[in-house]
Amino acid sequence: MLNDVLTTIDGRRDQTLALLKDFLSIPSVSANPANAPDCRRCAHWVADQLKFAMLDVSIMETGGHPCVVAKNKHVPGRPTVLVYGHYDVQPPEPLDLWTTPAFEPTVRETPAGTQAIYARGAVDDKGQVLCHIEAITAWQAHGGLPVNLTVLIEGEEEVGSAHLEQFVRQHRTALKADVCVISDTNQFARGYPAITTGTRGLVYQEIIVKGPNRDLHSGLFGGAAPNPANVLVALLASLRDENGRVTVPGFYDDVVAITPEERTAWKLLPFSEPDYRKDLGVDATIGEAGYTAQEQMWARPTCDINGITYGYQGPGAKTVIGAQASAKVSFRLVANQDPIKIREAFYHHIRSHSPAGVTIEFLDHGVAPAYLVPPNHPGLPAASRAIETGFGKAPTLIRSGGSIPIVSTFKKELGIDCLFVGFGLPDDAVHSPNEKFDLDCLHAGCRTAAALFAELSRG
Repeated sequence: MLNDVLTTIDGRRDQTLALLKDFLSIPSVSANPANAPDCRRCAHWVADQLKFAMLDVSIMETGGHPCVVAKNKHVPGRPTVLVYGHYDVQPPEPLDLWTTPAFEPTVRETPAGTQAIYARGAVDDKGQVLCHIEAITAWQAHGGLPVNLTVLIEGEEEVGSAHLEQFVRQHRTALKADVCVISDTNQFARGYPAITTGTRGLVYQEIIVKGPNRDLHSGLFGGAAPNPANVLVALLASLRDENGRVTVPGFYDDVVAITPEERTAWKLLPFSEPDYRKDLGVDATIGEAGYTAQEQMWARPTCDINGITYGYQGPGAKTVIGAQASAKVSFRLVANQDPIKIREAFYHHIRSHSPAGVTIEFLDHGVAPAYLVPPNHPGLPAASRAIETGFGKAPTLIRSGGSIPIVSTFKKELGIDCLFVGFGLPDDAVHSPNEKFDLDCLHAGCRTAAALFAELSRG
């Protein structure tokens, strides 16, 4: 039966691409309230595709952007698979850096000589969600899926899945499964498909420094009035030392060390730091002394500034001391670090380093723990065989520097572990202008998703 399903997928490459173009044209930016109608329209688009695949589909409210939940007929005795993904996308700005508009999907050649579709959400996560939809549709056309399937596609992953934990808690019985499959990660490199065995956690905060009660002339008041920007940059500089280590007290207390076996395995992968620097257009890598760039990205915690706002930003000069300054700061965490503990330690660090004359406020933009797939997860061999069917090569095991907040909720509320089976590439420009998804990866992803259902049906 799987061969028939794969033949159907192979024959639908043009239709799959047309569907993806339609999907990508919807500007479902969850962070922008102006795009709320687009997010709802996108949820209906996903629901329509799953209805076409003959699933029982519901669009369910969350208090934010809706979730799409779909099921086939569940048969007693079969394994139940939960497929999770998201239809929301990152903001496309800066718009002037896109070669073609972010929501006008365009196929063109990549620097590697492959064909890819360029658009916001191409690989994160619409293209990868569509791989599963196409696999489901093909199975349903050949007598039905070999597993009990529940599909959960949300619309707030890019803003921290703010309402999803409560949604999962409220619907835990309906979402009960034996395993969760997530395709929101990538391969190690072109020609090196991968299973991701760990993701980093996240603490994302905004610091607001408030000074005088109004903007001030920097000549008349400078030197005497507190300057929120001067304070802010000093606070930000205090977060890391000259060796690249985070200075928040207790930050490293619970970090799990990289094992010698992991270090040995990772060194065998074809990663070149000079090539990495060349790809980024920089002449040096930075970070924690004693660790390679790859080790830092996969298994060490970080602190990064993600945005700074202060003062006049228009053309020309305006000599002003602004009333307030703000910065967005993210910490990527590794296994065993408690995000709540880290957040509180960060608050204490900033307050203890703040001078007189200003007040400090914080906005919480989300926390999530790190996640490691258990090494004895019974789905790992099934995922490995499925990837070999889809990509023609056995996968390697890697970690991801990114975060998928909901996986800890699935573990806590549903008691299930996740399989990260990603189809993208490291050069797909996720969250950046000119995001892409190679068409050969799209097709291989559809084949892998189809094969994975067959492999997981073995229990």
